[in-house]
Amino acid sequence: VSSTGWSPTPMMSAGMVLARTENVLCMIGALLLPLHDPIRVAEDLAVLDLVGKGRIVVTMGLGYRPLEYTAMDKEWGRRGKIMDESLDVLMKAWTGEPFDHHGEMVQVLPKPFTSPHPQIMIGGSAKASARRAARLGLPLYMNGNPPGIKELYEELCAENGTVPFCIAPEEAPQLFITEDPDRAWAELGEHFMLEARTYADWQPEGQNSPVHSHAMTVDDLREEGIYRFLTPDQAREFVAGAGSCTLHPLVGGMPIDEAWRSVELFADAVLSGDS
Repeated sequence: VSSTGWSPTPMMSAGMVLARTENVLCMIGALLLPLHDPIRVAEDLAVLDLVGKGRIVVTMGLGYRPLEYTAMDKEWGRRGKIMDESLDVLMKAWTGEPFDHHGEMVQVLPKPFTSPHPQIMIGGSAKASARRAARLGLPLYMNGNPPGIKELYEELCAENGTVPFCIAPEEAPQLFITEDPDRAWAELGEHFMLEARTYADWQPEGQNSPVHSHAMTVDDLREEGIYRFLTPDQAREFVAGAGSCTLHPLVGGMPIDEAWRSVELFADAVLSGDS
């Protein structure tokens, strides 16, 4: 676990979730594919898909931090080409048939549970991401909804004879359910502040995600409304008006019991309608 309390091994974390659940869909968003050995990714995701019986979904992303590429001895300037090459390897590997990989015949077994391959999406909001997803017939998961990208993706899917499926999350608050929002902000606000500032520091100038924050204090963060601490009654009202919501019960470093309490409140007092 990193100094922020975040897991550096998303696939291992997903495996633990899948092994202990029966119905939950587990999504990794995003796996920075160019930083990994594609053969190992193919093996790991095939096993995860078998463990979860098709309940794993992975968004393949490029990332936006050159220093991560430097740390992994990868060329930042070739990230798109590396992504395309790696995706090609994944598709070949998941057939279960032998194929040539850098001059050697390799075969990845066992085959995944899901045919023809585990559920994967292409992450990104650039034209290259739209072209990549359409070419492979894969869903496109965008960070925000920049003008023209969704339309380009749909046009290219039509040309390729594939069915488009685009997820473009709009700006929406991240909800934390608590019986006492004032107490929760006082005791847990610094943990949410750490997350907000860390992501803000990582993002290049001009790039904003749906949870991008400019707050410098916990009070500023609360006023922004990106993170909203709601009582069960307030949460029911929010869901009734919005039709959906994004729960954010756990951030790095905060007590796990507080996160579980938030999830339990949502299940018992929001979904069930009990007070």
